[in-house]
This record gives sequence, structure tokens and C-alpha cells, in this order.
Amino acid sequence: MAKKSKFYTVWKGRTTGVFDTWAEAEEQIKGFEKAQYKSFDTLKEAEDAFKGNYWQSVQKGQTGGTGTQTKSATLVGKPNPESISVDAACAGNPGKLEYQGVETGTKRVLFSMGPFPQGTVNIGEFLAIVHGLAFLKKHNSDLPIYSDSKTAISWVKNKKVKTNLERNKKNEELFQLLDRGEQWLKDNTYSNKILKWETEFWGENPADYGRK
Repeated sequence: MAKKSKFYTVWKGRTTGVFDTWAEAEEQIKGFEKAQYKSFDTLKEAEDAFKGNYWQSVQKGQTGGTGTQTKSATLVGKPNPESISVDAACAGNPGKLEYQGVETGTKRVLFSMGPFPQGTVNIGEFLAIVHGLAFLKKHNSDLPIYSDSKTAISWVKNKKVKTNLERNKKNEELFQLLDRGEQWLKDNTYSNKILKWETEFWGENPADYGRK
């Protein structure tokens, strides 16, 4: 059995505790003001840290600021301001959903959709990326796109949405957009890079709605 690479402790977030994956931990801290979290190499380290507090971990030299630095800062580098960033906000899961795309460097809103009455964050993130790709293609731009959703990025690369949300009258409009998004990916090519926004190093995605 492969050894788990990281465990994540969340001291301040929607739900606190120790999480097995970054995706689970990210759900607790994304958009949560002044969230406190950190990664550890072993479950014991993560559990022991949770018994204390975030600042104790900082003082032990285990992190360089709010959140965790699980990769080399030199390796990750800095985000490219000449790009667009996309993000989604969902009040509940599922819940009222909206998404937008902004200029990374200036945060100027380029497009915004919603709210839709019933959706999920990953659905919004997927639609935001596809919308961004179509927007850039229309403007003959090869700028990269940043998203902080690994799930949505994988859906785009596979040209297929894998959601557990059931299609119904309430979310029919949203599912029609998903159908169009999948078809657009099948019918079009693009040179734009789709990059992961490194929240742990760079803070919140510029397109983040800033809501708890």
C-alpha cells in the first residue's frame, strides 16, 4: 500500500480537524476569512498539532505564514499576472451557484454568470474554465487560465463532467450549460494552459468572492 504523502490540520475553517486529502481540507478553508491550516507528513503529527493551535506550529518553524507550504516556494514561483483567474461560489452543497472570471493582475471582472438555484462548486469551476477558454478564443488570446479546483481542471482535460448532482427541473438550466460546455471542448482546440492556483502560497484566487 502506498504511503500517504500528507495530512492536513485545520484549526480555523468551516469544519476543523485533520483531513486525509488537500481537497477535503480546501473545502473547509476556501473563502473562509483568516483560515488557519497546515500540512504534515504523518497522521500523528497532524493530530498532535490539532491538540495545540496554529500559532504553536508557526513558532516551531513548521510553516512560514497563514496556511501551509507543502511544496518548495522556489519551485512553485509566483502567479503570472498576464492571465485570467476563474472561481465559483456556492451557498450550500448543492446550493445557489455563481462563477466569474477576472484579470489576474487587476481583478477586473471579464465575465460573470449566475446565480443558479442549485449547483455545486466543482460544476461552477468547470463552467468557469470553459467560459474562460471560449472567452480567450473569441479574443484570439493565448493567456493562461488559473483555477484552484483540481477536480474541475481534470473534468476539462477529460472533456467530461462527473458530478453526483442529479438533474432535475430546478437545475435544468445549469445542466444545459454543462452539456454545452462538454460539447464546446469536443468541438474546439485551444493553446491556453490551464494552471492550478497555488492557494497555499499565493492566498485566495483573484476571482474569489470573499465569502465565508
